[in-house]
Amino acid sequence: MSMSMYRTPCAAVSRIRKSPLAFLASEIRNLSTTTRRCINMEDYPTEKIRNFSVVAHIDHGKSTLSDRLLELTNTIKPGQNQQVLDKLEVERERGITVKANSSSMLYDYKGDKYLLNLIDTPGHVDFSYEVSRSLGACDGALLLVDATQGIQAQTLSVFELASQRNLKIIPVINKIDLPAAEPDAVIEQVLMQFDLDIDSALPISAKSGLNVEKVLHAIVDQIPPPPPSPTPPRQQPLKALLFDSYFDKFRGAVSLIKIESGSIQKGDVVVSHHSKSRYTVGEVGVLNPAEKPTTHLQHGQVGYLVCGMKESSEAHIGDTIYKQSQPVEPLPGFQPVKPMVFAGVFPVDNKDFLRLEENVKRLTLNDPSVTVNRESSNALGQGCRVGFLGQLHLDVFRQRLEDEHDSEVIITAPTVPYKVIQGGEERIVRVPSDFPEPHELSNKKASLFEPYVNAEVIVPDEYLGSVIELMSAHRGDQVAFNYLENSNPPRVHLKYHVPLAEIVTDFYAKLKSATSGYASFEYQQADYVASDLVKLNMLIHHRPVDALAMIVHRSKSMDVAKHWVSKLKDVIPKQQFEVAIQAAIGQKPIARETIKAMRMNVTEGLYGGHFDRKLKKLNQQKRGKAKLKTKAVGNIHLPQSAFYDLMKS
Repeated sequence: MSMSMYRTPCAAVSRIRKSPLAFLASEIRNLSTTTRRCINMEDYPTEKIRNFSVVAHIDHGKSTLSDRLLELTNTIKPGQNQQVLDKLEVERERGITVKANSSSMLYDYKGDKYLLNLIDTPGHVDFSYEVSRSLGACDGALLLVDATQGIQAQTLSVFELASQRNLKIIPVINKIDLPAAEPDAVIEQVLMQFDLDIDSALPISAKSGLNVEKVLHAIVDQIPPPPPSPTPPRQQPLKALLFDSYFDKFRGAVSLIKIESGSIQKGDVVVSHHSKSRYTVGEVGVLNPAEKPTTHLQHGQVGYLVCGMKESSEAHIGDTIYKQSQPVEPLPGFQPVKPMVFAGVFPVDNKDFLRLEENVKRLTLNDPSVTVNRESSNALGQGCRVGFLGQLHLDVFRQRLEDEHDSEVIITAPTVPYKVIQGGEERIVRVPSDFPEPHELSNKKASLFEPYVNAEVIVPDEYLGSVIELMSAHRGDQVAFNYLENSNPPRVHLKYHVPLAEIVTDFYAKLKSATSGYASFEYQQADYVASDLVKLNMLIHHRPVDALAMIVHRSKSMDVAKHWVSKLKDVIPKQQFEVAIQAAIGQKPIARETIKAMRMNVTEGLYGGHFDRKLKKLNQQKRGKAKLKTKAVGNIHLPQSAFYDLMKS
């Protein structure tokens, strides 16, 4: 293969296509590089490449620092961009990063040209998998810490992820220009906690740009280039790590890849190691931050790949891409993402189901971590059972349905995947309807297990008692307790082993309330633990409502039952007869509320007369209500509006 193959001119520049991860045309006009002109990758050999990520706790300034780096390398125009790599509307509105993104920057330093590949990562605990897989494409990381807050729970987590991959870590202390900043104390705390070189910390202000140029210098000087190739890339077999993807309605799934060895160009026939599917490469290039095609990508480089994948589900995160003519062993570390929170998603109006299903499918094109299956409910009609990474992931998905597709939905109470061993067979229960019946549990025919997580909380010591009380109320077992060094005011680092079901609903809000917002929280999936679980059924007028069934720990069943029957009483309209609301385990009710019947004054039109006339009317009313109640068995249904209010409260 001659070198001339890599120097052929690019195909005609096509019009910019819209996609959830591509800029809208109005945004692209603000970029300093507005055309998709080719970049000659031969100008950037392996030793001139730096692949790095920015990792931090949520709200410590990752997206802002990314903006400044893009501006200083003339990738975008200064002063006209905010959260350039946060392309989803929900990301900009909430000020969080949900989807890992990347951008290549061309940087001249000391007379040499460098290709800096920035891979931005989320900061919230729900999206830690995005952080992990993105770090797999990096050789170094900027560990960003807020000078006003110091080390937080997610800081510890992302540092551990980066350390496990032996990345070069550069500590960067952000927001030093704020009045409450204590940069010296935070620098000392970071260096001692993580055993880093005292001269390596960089105090900056990403918002104003103070000292950000020094960050670029440190990236070039301290982060190593990808390991050198023993032979020319074109002579090596292709090994490409697929670390992310997004969907384009004209071209299908666009894969983000890092070339671990070899090279790839238009026309190559490649194979997915996971699915064994074969594809023909239609285009390769880099994100700058908009797509820019290149003649090829080679060893050490990061870019995008278009090869005719029709759906994002074909782009398996962590997969190895290789050439059909040169089969290779897969790159280590491929682990499919597993949703850990499941909820039913139903339209407010049953007639809108097909539209809702189509909108859900469109969103999942850009989020392969979401699983979707049809679900039918007697109370809510047709809907979808959707799997998410966590509660925030669920909230973001709901908001995107509303913002991007104008879909108002009812989302049932979230559940986690429980493990059931029954008759020697193991299965995962994601919906209460699949839970074993009480007689099977009483006969010891089934064993139940629930998922646990390893949780970490960092909190000022004045709130220590509140946190310990909260964790105990959520069935948490304390594993470790220590004070952070050089922390003012003193802060405590707590580790707990806690059931996942206890933290997927309102736990984070309770923690913030108990600590006046000063606590930080982080967790990682742990293991399954044997547990005493029960299925709690909600009955309205003695008939179960399938959409309200839930799986709870037996010790919590009474409190949960009382809470839900009280909520139901508030939203169910009054009937002309008395309605019983019950919570039951099997056939045994454990909580009850009663909605009194509406009463019409049947004696209102009687003026004077004998008492017997009034009594006759009242007895007629009583017999009529009894007859109506008998006929109405099974006909009491929650209106959709009541369900909507119930799930929102």
